[in-house]
Amino acid sequence: MRPPQCEPVGPSSRDTDVTAGTLDSRGNAVARVVFTGLPPRYDRLAFLLSFGQDRRWRRAVVDRVVAVAPRRVLDVATGPAGVALAIADRTPASIVGVDLNVPMLAQGQANVHAAERDAQVRLLAARAEQLPFDDASFDAVSFAYLLRYVDDPAATVAEMTRVLQPGGTLAGLDFFVPPRAVWRLAWRFYTAIVLPALGLLTGGRAWWKVGRFLGPNIREQYQRHPLEQQVRDWERAGLVNVGYRVMSVGGGVIMWGSKAVTQ
Repeated sequence: MRPPQCEPVGPSSRDTDVTAGTLDSRGNAVARVVFTGLPPRYDRLAFLLSFGQDRRWRRAVVDRVVAVAPRRVLDVATGPAGVALAIADRTPASIVGVDLNVPMLAQGQANVHAAERDAQVRLLAARAEQLPFDDASFDAVSFAYLLRYVDDPAATVAEMTRVLQPGGTLAGLDFFVPPRAVWRLAWRFYTAIVLPALGLLTGGRAWWKVGRFLGPNIREQYQRHPLEQQVRDWERAGLVNVGYRVMSVGGGVIMWGSKAVTQ
């Protein structure tokens, strides 16, 4: 078994203020720094950026997870435990949620307790790139808004596949850039102008900072890692029947696959 990597994870010496333009838009430093001060209102931010579609995307991921009737589920980048709790509402499975952002986990624990799911949902501080679990430990693995915040998305997918049982399901969601020009233009205006302004008005400087950051971060992700390349990365990790669905005129995307069963 791999040694646990569940110690609290704090800022590193290379973390800087994204508003200064000196922080790379990838990697764990982003997840630690950008979302500082947001945990109690994180779900509202996802709602604003997704035009209220975030819960629909989550349901689509949860549909993929519960379809395999799992007994053990891992939710990676669990944040305030929104996806973990949605899975708990629809299956009696034992659920483990992991995230490297300790304040997010604290909010998630509060949400789990408020939902009276303490016996079913357990939260740990851990990195997606180095999960502290044995091979084939889970029947399903879910994630949300993860792969833009790791240094090596393909290696992270491979690590999540490692802890998945053969025949188990990996499913995740993220924001996307609308492929049609008219919707893409509207998306650019919204993320560049409207979202930062809404963030400032509703959540202060912390939300304004994230509002400014997210649009470029999402665009850069798909410039570096187009969906077709991501499908190939999933297949190289040992997943089969890999598919994706672009949702809400291109504002979001869900992706799924099953771990190959070797003879």
